[in-house]
Amino acid sequence: MQDNAQPADDIRRDAGAVEGAADTTQTFGHDSDLSFVPFGSELSEVEWDAIGALPSRSALLLVRSGPTAGARYLLDADVTTVGRHPEADIFFDDVTVSRRHAEITRTGTVFEIVDQRSLNGTYLNGERADRAVLTDGAELRIGKFRLNFFVSPLDRRQAEGA
Repeated sequence: MQDNAQPADDIRRDAGAVEGAADTTQTFGHDSDLSFVPFGSELSEVEWDAIGALPSRSALLLVRSGPTAGARYLLDADVTTVGRHPEADIFFDDVTVSRRHAEITRTGTVFEIVDQRSLNGTYLNGERADRAVLTDGAELRIGKFRLNFFVSPLDRRQAEGA
């Protein structure tokens, strides 16, 4: 029986590489391809009304940029899933979002974002966050989506009075 194995030094490490070709890795998460509403910009009257109507123990996510800019999501469950999986509570159909990207958990009137080991990460106010408490007006970034988080005014007043 003849041995057809090649010596290790004969293996071409750059097989398939084209001489002079540039790296074409695409980076996700840049705003250049997004419809973008700058953080801190004025909310519409409809958005203020939606925030004002929130019952206690609930919150609202407003999509500020990305393919679904302008969408609103009511957070009124103890666990809300976010991802590209069709059964996610908040479904973001974009390759920059992992199938099971993050969860938003509620304990009493406190909401937390919990990254689910997503590829592109979850960002809170510009900082990568594995787990963090969401504060009123906070900015979340999930893939190419930027969102603002707003708590119920009833809970905000209760927290300020405590």
